[in-house]
Amino acid sequence: MSSHASSAHPPKDVKGARLAALSLGAIGVVYGDIGTSPLYTLKEVFFNKAHSIALTEANVFGLLSLIFWVLTIVVSVKYAMVILRADNQGEGGTMILLSMALRTATAGTKRRLLTLLGIFGVSLFFGDSIITPAVSVLGAMEGLKEINEDWLVAVVPVTVVILIGLFYVQRTGTGKVSAFFGPIMVVWFLVLGGLGIYHSASNPAVFAALNPMYALSFLIHNPGLFIVVLGSAVLAVTGAEALYADMGHFGRKPIRVAWFSFVMPMLVINYFGQGALILKTCAGKAQCTMHPFYDQVPHSFLIPMVILAGLASIIASQAVISGAFSIARQGIQLGFLPRMQVIHTSHRSEGQIYLPAVNWTLFVLVLIVVLSFRSTDNLAAAYGLAVTGAMAIDTVLFAVVAVSLWKWNRFAAAAAVTVFALVDIALLASTAIKIPDGGWFPLLVASVILVFMTTWKRGRSLMAEQRRQTALPLAPMIVALSRDATRVQGTAVFMTSTPDEMPAAMLHNLKHNKVLHEKNIVLHVHFQDVPLITRARRVQVEDMGNGFYKMVVNYGFMNAPDIPKALTIAAKDHKIDVEMMDTSFFVSREVLVPTQCQRISVWRQRLFSLMARNAQSATAYFQIPTNRVLELGAQVKF
Repeated sequence: MSSHASSAHPPKDVKGARLAALSLGAIGVVYGDIGTSPLYTLKEVFFNKAHSIALTEANVFGLLSLIFWVLTIVVSVKYAMVILRADNQGEGGTMILLSMALRTATAGTKRRLLTLLGIFGVSLFFGDSIITPAVSVLGAMEGLKEINEDWLVAVVPVTVVILIGLFYVQRTGTGKVSAFFGPIMVVWFLVLGGLGIYHSASNPAVFAALNPMYALSFLIHNPGLFIVVLGSAVLAVTGAEALYADMGHFGRKPIRVAWFSFVMPMLVINYFGQGALILKTCAGKAQCTMHPFYDQVPHSFLIPMVILAGLASIIASQAVISGAFSIARQGIQLGFLPRMQVIHTSHRSEGQIYLPAVNWTLFVLVLIVVLSFRSTDNLAAAYGLAVTGAMAIDTVLFAVVAVSLWKWNRFAAAAAVTVFALVDIALLASTAIKIPDGGWFPLLVASVILVFMTTWKRGRSLMAEQRRQTALPLAPMIVALSRDATRVQGTAVFMTSTPDEMPAAMLHNLKHNKVLHEKNIVLHVHFQDVPLITRARRVQVEDMGNGFYKMVVNYGFMNAPDIPKALTIAAKDHKIDVEMMDTSFFVSREVLVPTQCQRISVWRQRLFSLMARNAQSATAYFQIPTNRVLELGAQVKF
C-alpha cells in the first residue's frame, strides 16, 4: 500500500471536483508501475534474444491482441471490477484479503494453509518491491544509448545514482513531492497516447487486433512459442495489484474512473502505436533490431523523453517502496514480523510512514539486482514471477472470501474464479519457465521472507503457550496482593500480552522490590485485523478494586501505537487520574534459550532468538518515555 493520501478514507459515492482530485492522485500513485510497462514490454515480446518471432503482420497483431486481453481480463475485470469489492474499512491488499479469508476458517488446518498462502503472497510482494525500482529505472535510462551509442556505459551508473537518491529521500517523507506525482504521470500518459496515435495513424489496421481471434490464432499457429511469449507479455500487467493495495488512499470509484477513462486507453493506444512502428520498420526483414518505445520519439526529443521516463520510473518505484513500508507495518502489528522502528513523516496522515530497516534492506537488494543483471533484457525473466505468483494467491484468497464470507452463488463464484485462475495459471507457467534465467531471484527472496515471517509467528505462538502454562489468574492474585503487599506512592503500568493473567513484570517486581504502587494498571495492547480503530473505541478500562485497573488499548494495523496518549484518553474518558511524571512502566523482556524440541527445530529457535534480540524495544515502539521504564528479564525454554 502506498502512503500518499490521508488516512481518512474517501466516501464511496464521491463525485465532482473531489472525484477528479482523487482520480488524479490515483493516476500518480496507483498506476505508476503499470504506466512504465510500455518502456520494455514490446521490446521483450518481439526483440528478446531468447525467443525469435517472425515480425509478420499476423504475429504482431496476435501479440498486440494478447496484451490487450491480458490487460482486460487481469486489470479491468479481475482487479478493477471484482477484487476491489473486497475491502476492510475501505482498505485493500493481500494482507487484507488474508484477514477476511481467515474469518471464515475455524479448522486449524485450513487456517494454517490460508495463513501460509497469504504470507507467501506478501513475501512475493517484497520480491516485487526489489525488482520494480531496478527494472523501471533501468528501462528509462536505457534511452541514453538511443540518444548516443557511446552513452551505453552510463546506463548502470546513472541508474545507481538515481536509486541512491530515491532511497535517501524516503526518510524525509513523500507527502510534499507526491503532490507532483499526479500531474507528472498525466503528462506521461498523454505523451504515451500522443505517440501511439501518431504512429498508429500510419497503419490504423493495427486496431483490428482488439479482436481476440488474433490472439487465439497466434496460439494455434505457435503453440510451442505461446507460453514463452506470454512470459514477456505479462510485463504489461505488472503493477495491477496496486489497484487493490492502494484502495484505502483513493477509494474504489476514483481508481476505476482513472483506469477506464484515462490510463487504459493511453496504454493500449501506445502499445498499438509501437506495434504499427514495428511493422513499418521491420516487416519483411530477416534481421531487425530496434527499441519500440524510444524509436517512437523523434531524435531531437529523446533527451526530454528520457528525463520524463526517468521521473515516471521514480514515481513507479516510490509507489512500491511506500507499499513495502505499509505491508511491513501491517505484518508487525498482526504478529508476523518483529517490531521495527516506524517513523511517521506527516502529522496529518497516519499512512505516511518510513521504516529505516525496510528501506535500507530494499536499497541494498535493489543495488545488487541492478549490478548483477545490468539490463531490462536480463531482468525481465526475474520480474514476472513475483507478480504472477502474487496475483494467483489473490485469486485463491478471493475465492474463499466470495464463497465463505459473502455467500456468493457457488456457480457464479466458480465461473468468475475459473476464468481468473486459468489466466493466472497460464501467466504463472509462462514466468515459471524463466526460473533458471533469473526467475529464481524473487522466489529466493520470497522464500527467505516466508521463513522469517513463519518463524516469528510460530515462535510467538509457542512463547504464549509457555506463558499460559505458568501464568497465574489476575483477579485472585489481586485480592491476595492487596492484603499482604507494602504500598508506595505513584502509578505502575504493567505491560502484558494476556489481560486476564498476572503480568510477569509484576511478579518479578514483587519478588525483587517487595512493594506495590498505590495505583496499578495492567495494560494489554490489542491489534485488531482492521485498518483503523477510532478514539472512541481505543481504550477499555475495568476497575478490579484495591487500586488495580485492567486496561485494553485497541489499535488497527494502520494506527500508530502511543501508550502515553492512550493513558491520556483513559484519564479523560474513564476518570483514571494518571500523572505521567509519577508513573513507572514495567516491561518484561523474555529471552529464548534454544533447546531440543519437537514442535520447532533448533535452527528456527536460534533464528527467532536473533530476530527477538534485534527487534525494536517495546518501550520505543509504544512511545513510552525511556526514563519512566523498568525492564525485567526472564529466560524461556520451548
